[in-house]
Amino acid sequence: MSSAAATAGMETTPMERGLTTVSIMLATIMQALDTTIANVALPHMQGTMSATQDQISWVLTSYIVAAAIMTPPTGFLAARFGRRKLFICSVAGFTIASMLCGAATSLPEIVMFRLLQGAFGAGLVPLSQAVLLDTYPKEQHGSAMAMWGMGVMLGPILGPTLGGYLTEYYNWRWVFYINLPVGLMALGGIMAFVPETSKKAGLPFDWFGFALLSLSIGALQMMLDRGESQNWFSSYEILIEMVLSILCIYMFLVHMFTAKNPFLEPGLFKDRNFAIGLIFIFIVGVVLLATLALLPPFLQNLMGYPVVTAGILLAPRGIGSMMAMMLVGRLVGRFDVRFLILFGLGMTALSLYQMSCFTTEVSATTLTMTGIIQGVGLGFIFVPLSTITFATLNPKYRNEGTAMFSLMRNIGSSIGISVMTTMLTQNTQVVHSSFAALLTPFRHAMQAPWLPDAWNWQTTAGAVGLNNMITTQARTIAYLDDFQAMMWIVLAVAPLLLVMQGPKKKRSDKEQHMEVMD
Repeated sequence: MSSAAATAGMETTPMERGLTTVSIMLATIMQALDTTIANVALPHMQGTMSATQDQISWVLTSYIVAAAIMTPPTGFLAARFGRRKLFICSVAGFTIASMLCGAATSLPEIVMFRLLQGAFGAGLVPLSQAVLLDTYPKEQHGSAMAMWGMGVMLGPILGPTLGGYLTEYYNWRWVFYINLPVGLMALGGIMAFVPETSKKAGLPFDWFGFALLSLSIGALQMMLDRGESQNWFSSYEILIEMVLSILCIYMFLVHMFTAKNPFLEPGLFKDRNFAIGLIFIFIVGVVLLATLALLPPFLQNLMGYPVVTAGILLAPRGIGSMMAMMLVGRLVGRFDVRFLILFGLGMTALSLYQMSCFTTEVSATTLTMTGIIQGVGLGFIFVPLSTITFATLNPKYRNEGTAMFSLMRNIGSSIGISVMTTMLTQNTQVVHSSFAALLTPFRHAMQAPWLPDAWNWQTTAGAVGLNNMITTQARTIAYLDDFQAMMWIVLAVAPLLLVMQGPKKKRSDKEQHMEVMD
């Protein structure tokens, strides 16, 4: 955004700022919801589309791939055509694509429309963040990021709850149709209140750099998506995708530092806070989306909760995040944001430790309290992190910076889900084998008179029942191992806070006068 536009944004009335915030937050929530709202509806879509489990997963991955690829160009497109115009096109395109997804009658149709939805929705989160940063003065950035963070964090958390309710009581198509009223309200507000930015008509576009980055992200997502079904690196397909992803990202980095007008400016990554902030938001993506991917099957398959109840039990995370963001927005200007982030990391690690102690008989109260604690922790991380990441970044990099911030969160989410799912499958097999090896006719416990007939290994029905019990216990332990692994990941990144630059103290008028005189 140009300085003139930024100044104009600063001079808007509180009411105009509020209406602008509401408009762009509707767009942010709409896009964030769609990252998880379709998850619980996949079995219903599978029956309608007559698709296999592997095929229906493309409904999710096509959206992720398109969003990941189209996030980096957001900065260029905003500078070339104007941020307001790009925002309007993105919201309108996302809403239309959502309607097409709801009306799809075949698997190729819904995959194609999800690709369009992801492509149009990719810029909504970084654009909304950039608009908020320019709409509010710098001293109010903490509060602005708290409001923005509510949409980004609450969307994925509340997605399964809303998706489960719509699918259970209406139809899976309403998972997409729900975007129509939200999109129309957001579109009207943006057209009325969001100012246009200056355009750079002659701005060149680095097609080669964009192609390399797109191929790297696409190959990485394909590898993560199909790795489990193809037995990972024993498959030539996975090896090719891995080599292609690494080679393309290497060529992209070389090109970025040597080209005259690269796709991403190298100066963007010279800012220490921004570079470390990308690492932190990557971890937030891992923990948030991986947890939301693991908990629904844990609650439904192991604990026997129905879809709607499982969604309701995930809602307290949203309540915790909302409470934290309402509080942390007021604390950002009073405390060193690094301490706030550290507190959030501690709360998140505590919740993951509690989750690593779950059993299949854990109470709903414990599930609720753990969710609230994790929500509070993520809320205390996200808002201060968004503030400190962009605190020292040159304003001319703001469009590209917010796009990279969202990209790293998306990549963290996809990698986190894939790695944790793989660990879940492998650990289940390992623990199952260990337990099964202990159940032999020579063990005294296997000859005990109190052993139920359902576990009598000498009969076929008993052997099946015993195997099911072992599988349940092995899978439970595998889930707990995943939660513990995420706990250690959160604790491992905490020392990076020491490297980040804290907020600068305001200088007195006398000091500023002396500097001018010098």
